[in-house]
Amino acid sequence: MPDTARVWIYQANRKFSNEEKDLITSRMTAFCDQWNTHGNRMPTSFDIKYDQFIILSVDESQLGASGCSIDSSVRTLRELDEVLQVNLLDQGKVSFINQDEITISSLGQIKEYIQDGQLTSSTKVFNTTVQRKEDLKDKWLIPASDSWLNRYFNN
Repeated sequence: MPDTARVWIYQANRKFSNEEKDLITSRMTAFCDQWNTHGNRMPTSFDIKYDQFIILSVDESQLGASGCSIDSSVRTLRELDEVLQVNLLDQGKVSFINQDEITISSLGQIKEYIQDGQLTSSTKVFNTTVQRKEDLKDKWLIPASDSWLNRYFNN
């Protein structure tokens, strides 16, 4: 995919097992092989990162993803979520790296992690709102101080 490809990031509430990654790969490959907008196949791909994130991308340079095509991708992710029970579609999660491990937190728990010192302004957090493949390089995993979490730290 080109750097300008649009991406959607889905984060699980735990790591995927090897069997689950095989299932995700099988279902996402089948989906990508047929994903289309108004009958036209879209150039698309996916990746599994950190054994916990599914990144779906589409090159919109010739065809933009329509509402119906986006709905079909969400339907596929919802089906995977139902099978795997990993909470892929919940946007109310915050993920960060804590002692070389990914910690997933609900929004309500963030203050506790900060008070306990497990989440500091320099802690790397995952910014799941990135929209372009090029942003995965330097805007996906960022210091908490560069994210919306900055308001919780004494500046």
